[in-house]
Amino acid sequence: MRAIVIGSTKHFLFAAFYGALGIALALIITAVWLLNARPNLSLWHTTHLTSEYHQQSGLTDFNQYLQLEDKLFAEVEQQIYRQYQPEIASPINRYERNSLSDPGLWQQNWNRSFEWPNPQAEFGLLLLHGMSDSPYMLSHIAQHYQHQAHVLGLRLPGHGTIPSGLTDINWPDLAGAVSLAVAHLSAQLPNKPIYVVGFSTGAALALNHELENISLDKPTSFDGIIMLSPAIGLAPIAAGAYWQAQLGKLLGQDKLYWNSIQTEYDPFKYQSFAVNAGDVVYQLTQRNQTLLASLTAQQFNAIPAILTFQSVVDDTVSSLAVVDLLYQRLPVKKDHQLVLFDVNRTRSNNQLLFQDPLASFAPFWLPELLPYRLSLVENDPQHDNQVQVRELTDKSKTDDVLALNLNWPKDVYSLSHVALNFPIEDTLYGPLLDDNSEKIQIGRAIYQGERGIFSISGNDMLRQKWNPFYPYMMSRIDEFTLGHQSETP
Repeated sequence: MRAIVIGSTKHFLFAAFYGALGIALALIITAVWLLNARPNLSLWHTTHLTSEYHQQSGLTDFNQYLQLEDKLFAEVEQQIYRQYQPEIASPINRYERNSLSDPGLWQQNWNRSFEWPNPQAEFGLLLLHGMSDSPYMLSHIAQHYQHQAHVLGLRLPGHGTIPSGLTDINWPDLAGAVSLAVAHLSAQLPNKPIYVVGFSTGAALALNHELENISLDKPTSFDGIIMLSPAIGLAPIAAGAYWQAQLGKLLGQDKLYWNSIQTEYDPFKYQSFAVNAGDVVYQLTQRNQTLLASLTAQQFNAIPAILTFQSVVDDTVSSLAVVDLLYQRLPVKKDHQLVLFDVNRTRSNNQLLFQDPLASFAPFWLPELLPYRLSLVENDPQHDNQVQVRELTDKSKTDDVLALNLNWPKDVYSLSHVALNFPIEDTLYGPLLDDNSEKIQIGRAIYQGERGIFSISGNDMLRQKWNPFYPYMMSRIDEFTLGHQSETP
């Protein structure tokens, strides 16, 4: 009897194992089929550029980086613009000359690194864009400070050219380019303060640059770090990006190297997103967390003052991680500041929310006094759609509120990951119509009709792309840079 039971158990376990294996294989095959059923890859997905910077390129200064960038864009001209022959011309393909999305229509090609020297500069300003973006993402901040600072906007490796550039980079490549730019800016401005503004992955790179210095007991480079929608933490699914790429390599299916294959209608941002790009950001955030976990109390005090702007809702990075994994670890009395943008809490919006996005932040704000300045941009309860700023650092000051002469736009229920950098006047992402423009106006492209017939998804059309509170954000950045200039010897 015992032998029969043992034998039956073995058969059951074998059956369960092979059944689970069969289900797993079926799921993998289905996933591969679905991923492979997407649009065909284009020339800008499959072309490999040879003049891109990598950490092993052997460059020793930023001028060499710019020289290599010249070769890179000449390669793009030769291999993409001169080679691509569409059967039907597209008015919104960035890789077709004279289309509405041709980057050449802009007075400055914002896909390129740029430097604006200023003999009367009060400080240096380094601008670091995000993953799949370009220096255009921080162009308004550059223009705001061009008469006050020596501005350097860095094009990160893999960016500004073709989406395939993101398939073979790694985070040390990006960090290496940042180091070259920092060294160059510091050499141009001896004894002057240096600030860095980083958006998304650019913010993670700025933080990484200083954490690497501090972990090696080297001097820090920045007098202040300004972060917009920083990539401090990602959703757990980001860890699977590496395995999707490995599966594509194993099966020889090139489409598996891509999370999305889209129409390239944006002149300064890739719409197709390489799986490797997600893995690069994930690995960078993991490196930063490892460095933070290893710092001593004295080393934490060496981190330059950080000013961060973050929407409480963000579909690209984790808003909560900014608080949980960074700000809660920072020391007191270092002038670290966090500005959070709440959602638009109209009565109808509140009824449509799945859950209150602020609820998950509440446990971190229980102490009477926080180790950083926390400002919440929220609805003014006395005036519909108007906003106020509530200071939450000290719980004993319940009336620490500043009314702003700013409003939530009609039908906008929140900001987004990509919205913070752009004012309403931005001609590409802003909502103001220019009938005389011969360039694409993405911020105006909100169309209604049946779903599933456009190559541009409804999600992309409806995502908020500009910041109605941009003037307040810039006033805080002005205050931050001015305050820390006075501290620089």
